[in-house]
Amino acid sequence: MIELLIRILVVELGLKIKTMGSTTLIREDLDRSPEPDNAYYIQNQPLVAGRQVKLATDPPPDLVVEIDTTHTDIDKLRLYASMGVPEFWRFNGQVWRIYQLHAGPYQEVDASPTFPFVPKQRFYDFLQQA
Repeated sequence: MIELLIRILVVELGLKIKTMGSTTLIREDLDRSPEPDNAYYIQNQPLVAGRQVKLATDPPPDLVVEIDTTHTDIDKLRLYASMGVPEFWRFNGQVWRIYQLHAGPYQEVDASPTFPFVPKQRFYDFLQQA
């Protein structure tokens, strides 16, 4: 449902999107390679459109989404920050967290930097109605 929400927002804004799906984001220089539930290129879509992404030379996805209903020992915030992913959404089935990468660590924010005009409550409303 979250992917559907993102697609609706992108279409309504007249933007283009490249969806990476549940792809393992391999970076040879990192100890781990995360596999988000979905990763999106929105702002950087023109840079990767129509071809396979190579994270060694291409920018990281603009937005990564993870649905975490189980506990993991992996520090996802640190891992995605080390990749330079500007925005990370995490939903545990009840709480929706939006993180924005600032100079260094992620900061939890109240609105998506990609969709700043949509209050976070509207995301909950969408899931409830869907």
